[in-house]
Amino acid sequence: MPTLLSPRTHGVLDYVTVAVFALAPSSLGLDGLTATLSYVLAGVHLAMTLLTAFPLGVVARIPFSLHGTVELVVGVALVLTGSFLFEGPGRMFYLVMGAVILLVYLATDYKGGPVAAR
Repeated sequence: MPTLLSPRTHGVLDYVTVAVFALAPSSLGLDGLTATLSYVLAGVHLAMTLLTAFPLGVVARIPFSLHGTVELVVGVALVLTGSFLFEGPGRMFYLVMGAVILLVYLATDYKGGPVAAR
């Protein structure tokens, strides 16, 4: 698949992902483990984005390629979690978020993210 998303666009989508995870429990009526996991993922995704060496990162500590590897693992984990662990709106939310994260992973140019590109 050709890389369609620049590191800068990927960064914008990362911040949107943080907002989606943070707002999902109240917006979708998630509770219990589904809500807790969503809040944890918002925090972890925010931290990873802020620490990634790419145009919208703040402290360049995580190589952009490692950021991509983490997103690949998280995307697969969310699809599996949605498939086997949750029911109702939580299931659909985690299936969709996992699929979106995997699509962003596949469409991103992970070699184009040096901090100098800011």
